[in-house]
Amino acid sequence: MAKFVYRMQNVLNIKMKLETQAKLVYSTANQHYLEEQQKLQEMVVRRMNYEKKLRETLQGNLDVRQVAQARADVDNMKTLVRRQMLNVHKAEKELEEARDKLNAVMQERKVQEKLREKAFEEFKKELAAAETKEIDELVSYTYNKE
Repeated sequence: MAKFVYRMQNVLNIKMKLETQAKLVYSTANQHYLEEQQKLQEMVVRRMNYEKKLRETLQGNLDVRQVAQARADVDNMKTLVRRQMLNVHKAEKELEEARDKLNAVMQERKVQEKLREKAFEEFKKELAAAETKEIDELVSYTYNKE
């Protein structure tokens, strides 16, 4: 029996490897995004704690140095939170780019797989036609012999 050989199998293999690499890149980008999100959450909590400390410092006996230090701490944390928000936004863009690349590579692989399936169906049709022809010749030979 004939064996099916897809002419462009090497292209399909390359597309599969590219998809695997794109999945790894996407996974890395997703992990980076989640880490940046976590850092942002932690900074927001720290900022809230500094704001609480500032409010407590403003109550009761006022110590000018403590109030100034508490305000400086709050301002510094606000700046850090803004920077971290930019980092999160940057990581989100990288994640979107990785997702788009992954989708494009997956589509290319699927196209190659469909082409392979069509080639296999064509191969089966040719094989069936060859078997039918062989059977017809065998029957014809047997009939003419009699």
